[in-house]
Amino acid sequence: MDTTAARDTRACAARRARLAAQMPPGAVAVLPTAPPAIRNGDSEYPYRHDSYFYYLTGFTEPESVLVLVAAHGERPARSILFCREKHPEREIWDGFRYGPQAARAAFGVDEAFAIDAIDTELTRILADAPALYYALAANAALDARVKGWMDAVRALARGGTTAPASFHDLLPLLDEMRLLKDDGEQATMARAGRISAQAHARAMGAARPGVFEYALEAELLYEFRRNGAQFPAYTPIVASGPNACVLHYNANDRQVRDGELVLIDAGCELDGYAADITRTFPVNGRFDAAQRTLYELVLAAQRAAFAAIAPGRPYAGFHEAALRVLVQGMLDLGLVDRSKVGNVDDAIAARAHLPFYMHGTGHWLGMDVHDVGAYRDVTQPGKPSRLLQPGMALTVEPGIYVRPADGVPEAFWNIGIRIEDDVIVTEDGPRILTGDAPREVAEIEALVGKGMHG
Repeated sequence: MDTTAARDTRACAARRARLAAQMPPGAVAVLPTAPPAIRNGDSEYPYRHDSYFYYLTGFTEPESVLVLVAAHGERPARSILFCREKHPEREIWDGFRYGPQAARAAFGVDEAFAIDAIDTELTRILADAPALYYALAANAALDARVKGWMDAVRALARGGTTAPASFHDLLPLLDEMRLLKDDGEQATMARAGRISAQAHARAMGAARPGVFEYALEAELLYEFRRNGAQFPAYTPIVASGPNACVLHYNANDRQVRDGELVLIDAGCELDGYAADITRTFPVNGRFDAAQRTLYELVLAAQRAAFAAIAPGRPYAGFHEAALRVLVQGMLDLGLVDRSKVGNVDDAIAARAHLPFYMHGTGHWLGMDVHDVGAYRDVTQPGKPSRLLQPGMALTVEPGIYVRPADGVPEAFWNIGIRIEDDVIVTEDGPRILTGDAPREVAEIEALVGKGMHG
């Protein structure tokens, strides 16, 4: 059987083996999933598993804990899943549960127990273990459970049982593993990118003067869900006119006026992996001169950033490449006063661009929109920017945001533009996952208002 589920089970088992191999012989790792969260009254937020837990298990039910025991002597490494028992009555209300026996078979773990047995079993598993790995100080509830398990093991000391003598943060090990995406992860992210690109195209097609931002948001959400994505990866930003100059705007309740731009930052989550796309377009289908000038500047900055992405190049390099293009444009257009700052290098050193470009040009992408992994090599003196490797996934998102201000040409006021795409680093450079979302001026103008419904 070579189904996607079977491949995912094998991938999770391989990850567990890699993690266990990094731990001392006999050491134990404990990793719970996320708890359900109450929205209000007796209504819960839609449940979303913990990313680390899902990375190692593929299991999406709440009230679950994964325990790994590293190999020791002749004993191989073991994986143990704690999950909810089968419960026919609760399944009538809440839906299907695997239960320990079925979960063990379906998800390829070595052992499985009911979650109610975790205190008893962890006392047994931690007895004589040399070390314990978990998310140190990240979760007060887990810290309290760990203390209880440690107290229970220490109570056995008179019989010669020892408790773990050292504690280690599990998350840095997993962060480094998650930073490099395998073939299956890349395929899922590519599909998430295609779905999200279709959603952006749909919103462009539905745009016209007088539309409300929330109506365009509805087009996005419809396209996500009808293509099988489980959630938006984050609250969509649909920002028109001056709202586009607010980086994390998400009220999405303004009516768009003729002649304004709309900035949409939105992506779906598919099978646990996020897409993250931003497009900016004129609601009436035609960029005016000032809008087009700034849009083409941001597009040129993104192209420069793409050209700086390759294995062995520093992560910071693509931001620096985009920034140079943007700052040169700011000088040429009079956004930054050349007489006060001199050339591009002087302007960057003086941080003269910050009123118009105040964020980085990208971030890691994966199970989390701002995915895990260090941006600097902390093992080297000075902690330089880490070098890119094949399999890393990141966003490339230059922008420019012009608020009304003295000395700023009025033609550019209230224009906010960002262009964002998702890429995988390959030996041949960046593989763009989201290129189906129209990016060129002619593509955008040919689509806006043309009704991409169906």
